[in-house]
Amino acid sequence: MEITLEQLLVSREERWQLQQQLLQQNDGCTLVCLTVIMPGNVKRNRQSLVVAKAAKEEMMAHFAPFHIDLMTERDLVTGFEAYALVRTSTTVAKRMACAIEDNHPLGRLFDMDVIDSEGRPVGRQQVGMPPRRCLLCDNEARFCMRNHSHTQQELLQRINEMIEGYVRQS
Repeated sequence: MEITLEQLLVSREERWQLQQQLLQQNDGCTLVCLTVIMPGNVKRNRQSLVVAKAAKEEMMAHFAPFHIDLMTERDLVTGFEAYALVRTSTTVAKRMACAIEDNHPLGRLFDMDVIDSEGRPVGRQQVGMPPRRCLLCDNEARFCMRNHSHTQQELLQRINEMIEGYVRQS
């Protein structure tokens, strides 16, 4: 099902509001917010659900030692979201999130944001991690997105290849 830009923007606003609410209600916890990277107008399909399941499993496995106080999921037409409140510093949580994104076979399709107590996302550079790389070339992902270096079709083809390879290995 295709979504509109308005639906996507409303979803992002609702996500931000939920993040703020979770942080206010859970003092002393670090918030990890998981979404799936899926370019285009279709955010929820078979491929995105495979990625969401793998991402959630990785999140649970890696953050379990830090005591997950709350795990909330939202399976929306605008995409899958999961929220975990963990008992560790934002620095440790962000480094762990980056390690998952960088090392899991589908990790390039995971977006694991770590939100500080003020509601601000913690960036990779803040914890000494390099920027994310493009799915198709060696440039920084942000550079390719900004410059529209690759077509949506090229990105979706690469994503499908990654997911098919992962499913075959599982």
